Amino acid sequence: MLLFAGLGNPGSEYAGNRHNIGFIALDAIAHQFGFPPWRKQHHGLVTKGRMDAHQVFLLKPMTFMNRSGISVGDAAHFYKIPPQDVVVFHDEIDLEAGKIRTKTGGGTAGHNGLKSIGAHYSSDFRRVRIGIGHPGDREKVHDHVLRDFSWNDREWVEPLIHAIAQAASHLAAGDAAGFTNAIALTRGNGA
Repeated sequence: MLLFAGLGNPGSEYAGNRHNIGFIALDAIAHQFGFPPWRKQHHGLVTKGRMDAHQVFLLKPMTFMNRSGISVGDAAHFYKIPPQDVVVFHDEIDLEAGKIRTKTGGGTAGHNGLKSIGAHYSSDFRRVRIGIGHPGDREKVHDHVLRDFSWNDREWVEPLIHAIAQAASHLAAGDAAGFTNAIALTRGNGA
C-alpha cells in the first residue's frame, strides 16, 4: 500500500489558496481514479482505491499545514507504510508557477508542513513539489501562499492539476521520471 498525502489547510476560506494545491491535486486524483467519498480518519480526510495494480491511500490532513505531520505520521504508522511509499504533494514557492519537480528526502526549504512531517514521521518520503512562484519579497511570502489563485492563474493551474491526476499511476508504480514526462506530454511543454 502507498500513501499519497496532499498538504493544505481545512476550511472553505482556504480552499482556493496557493497553499492548498496539495489538497486540490488529491481531489483530482481521487476523481480520476474513481475513489470512494472521503471520510474522517487519522486526523484527516481519507479515501482508498487502486491505481492499476497498486492500492493507494489518499490523505488530506485536517490539522492545518503546520501540523500536517500529526496526520501523515498517524496514517503511515497505522498502515506500516515505509517512507519510500509515502508521496507528499505540496506547494513550492521556489519553483516558477506551474512547474513541477519530484524528489525523495532532503530539506524543507522553510515549508512548515514538510517540517512537521519530518518531526512526526520521517524526512525520507517522496515529494511532488508544485510551483506556485515566489512573490519576490520574503515579507510577502505568508500573504502569497494564503491568497487564492487568481483568474489568470487558472490558465496554468487547471491543466497542471489535470495532468497530475492523469499521470499519478506512474508515482504509484515508483516511476517519478515517467510521472514528470507524462505531465510534460499532457501539457505539451516542459513540466
